[in-house]
Amino acid sequence: MLNDPDRLFPVEPTLRETARALYDSIKDLPILSPHGHCDPRWFAENQRFPNPAELFVIPDHYVFRMLVSQGVALTDLGVPRADGGATERDPQRIWQRFAEKFHLFRGTPSAMWLEHSFEHVFGLDTPLSAEVAQAHYDHIESRLAQPAYLPRALFERFNIELLATTEGALDDLRWHRMIRDSGWQGRIVTTYRPDAVVDPEFEGFAENLAALGEITGEDTTTWAGYLAAHRTRRAVFKEHGATASDHGHPTARTEDLGAEAAAALYDRVRSGQATAEEADRFRGQMLTEMARMSLDDGLVLQIHPGSRRNHSATVFDRHGRDKGFDIPGRTDYVAALKPLLDAVGLEPDLTIILFTLDETAYGRELAPLAGAYPALKLGPPWWFFDSYEGIKRFREATTETCGFYNTAGFNDDTRAFCSIPARHDVARRSDCAYLATLVCTGRLREAEAFELAHDLTYGLAKAAYNL
Repeated sequence: MLNDPDRLFPVEPTLRETARALYDSIKDLPILSPHGHCDPRWFAENQRFPNPAELFVIPDHYVFRMLVSQGVALTDLGVPRADGGATERDPQRIWQRFAEKFHLFRGTPSAMWLEHSFEHVFGLDTPLSAEVAQAHYDHIESRLAQPAYLPRALFERFNIELLATTEGALDDLRWHRMIRDSGWQGRIVTTYRPDAVVDPEFEGFAENLAALGEITGEDTTTWAGYLAAHRTRRAVFKEHGATASDHGHPTARTEDLGAEAAAALYDRVRSGQATAEEADRFRGQMLTEMARMSLDDGLVLQIHPGSRRNHSATVFDRHGRDKGFDIPGRTDYVAALKPLLDAVGLEPDLTIILFTLDETAYGRELAPLAGAYPALKLGPPWWFFDSYEGIKRFREATTETCGFYNTAGFNDDTRAFCSIPARHDVARRSDCAYLATLVCTGRLREAEAFELAHDLTYGLAKAAYNL
């Protein structure tokens, strides 16, 4: 299946031929990955990946949340506990459990990504199952011991032109410095993610503010000093290659308070006495403040709202953040973004990339907003919708209203390094299938489709993220 040259193309012959021609014109373009969560330490130290379970199962919430949904405990999959308690340590046992349940992924994007990685990265063409689990494990393990499978070698083999990681505002960026000082030419850049010092409901918020003051030399007990600390950290991140900031807020709410009201709100959240409403208002104010900072320093502002994070208190308490129990929720953009857009939405030199987990907002809200405000671009389908069907629905819902050039191309937003080529291949095939439909129904000239295939694959991301 994965070697089928027409995978994901329409079945109608004329459409398929057109999609294939479009894809052939862009399939070998370099990968731009301007937003993701790979670990920069991999490329700084360039040590072998520990084992197949550490590479494919333990860090991938797409994988383990599906297994948990079928009764497999996170501890049986080696997912660390927040308290350091007992969890499975034997990677071969973890892999066997994964293989026994691999059929659960049938029809999902995860199956496509995993099988693409097994086949095209590791040379395995037999489907994973309980019967072949040990043989697959041994094969991948033997490959991981080879120099050609070290992180930097895979980066080059995957034809990645740029890979952005994501670090918190308090990160010392040591791994990025190590990469820079190593002389290796692979382009790994950071992204400024300040949630821990922007979200009053983030654990340890008061301590985080104090740490922000210490590392910047600014007085974060004052509103002016707090804003100055962010500017200082953003400058440091830019020195380490950052072209964007990223903000994972529960809602898309924005505010544009006057200086006095904003300072009073900051004092309230800093004291630890803020209500949930005040915390949300503060997050909203900080999106507008970050947009203004972006006008000064050029960082692209990414907003990832709508994830109801840590939905299971039990999983959060036992395993901490980012362990697969984040759930999409309805998100209001038209009213929520109005204060921000009133302040900076008409700025042609500002780029705000909007993502969503609420597909119902595409045609009703997001496309009309991006089709009007010069500062706005639509990010690609994210998380639960990073898939063939999700990309198709995105194009169908947004293109007629905001066109292609008010979107930001594709980014993979992944922690699973070996899935990057698979995800980009799915996006390229999905977009070429959609373009073929436009050509064959008389809505797009063929020459325009070839230009657009290049732009959707490469040009739009390069422009949107100032690469």
